[in-house]
Amino acid sequence: MRNPVLGGVIAVIGVVALILIYSSAYIVSQTQQALVLRLGDPLAPVTAPGLHWKVPFIDSVVYIDNRILDLENPSQEVIAADQKRLVVDAFARYRITNPLRFYQAVGTVQGANSRLSTVLNSALRRVLGENTFTSVVRDQREGLMRQINEQVNREAANFGITVVDVRIRRADLPEANSQAVFQRMQTERQREAAEIRAQGNEAAQRLRARADREVTIVVAEANSKGEQLRGEGDAERNRIFADAYQRDPDFFAFYRSMQAYEASMKSSDTRMLLAPDSNFFRFFQSPTGGPVAGAPVALPSAGN
Repeated sequence: MRNPVLGGVIAVIGVVALILIYSSAYIVSQTQQALVLRLGDPLAPVTAPGLHWKVPFIDSVVYIDNRILDLENPSQEVIAADQKRLVVDAFARYRITNPLRFYQAVGTVQGANSRLSTVLNSALRRVLGENTFTSVVRDQREGLMRQINEQVNREAANFGITVVDVRIRRADLPEANSQAVFQRMQTERQREAAEIRAQGNEAAQRLRARADREVTIVVAEANSKGEQLRGEGDAERNRIFADAYQRDPDFFAFYRSMQAYEASMKSSDTRMLLAPDSNFFRFFQSPTGGPVAGAPVALPSAGN
């Protein structure tokens, strides 16, 4: 028969052994590094992931993040070298590379963020204050961020921290200044637009005046040429008529009488009363148009 006292002792020893084993073991994950404190005195940091051992009830373990951490810096106003105010929004990425110094200097990630934020703000004011607004916003932004990174890194080494990157997310004028600059730019653009429109209207008036002058000249020359040609035509016509009259005066008289008949017998508001045996109708009475013997001379009468 088993001794119950011996069984109880073995059970107690087993429980104590389990407690000692549990208190002696600790696990370091891949995203962590550990710092063992022996009665408050830090030992060499443990950076290898896996299962590790410590002295139970004497040693304590502080876990420190091994990943890249974020530092979101609040926006702040910086005065550039050309005395322009800038609202700068920057952030940093850092990693804890010396756990022992980190624990001794700042203790926690929150404490590191607070200390590093002060260092970052000082570096921003120092570097950006030595450069102009245009350099910060456009020309030398990459180089300035490298300078800030180097300065922050020098001071962050005292905290066991290595700054991976510093970036300026936004660098703008304050809201009031931005509105003033916008209004000034808008006014300048409106002035330029008005000037361009005035120049365009002036050029258009010049072109219209030149075109009107050229049209007047062309029309005048055309009218002059037309009158000249018309005069030459009339002269040629009269010459032809004169030649025809000289060659055959009877035929010319006959032709002119036919034209008179055609013009006088058209429908119009003018009425003319002639005697049938008048000289005007001589070609109706004689093919040659000679005078009819004993015919009285009729006088034309017109009425409206």
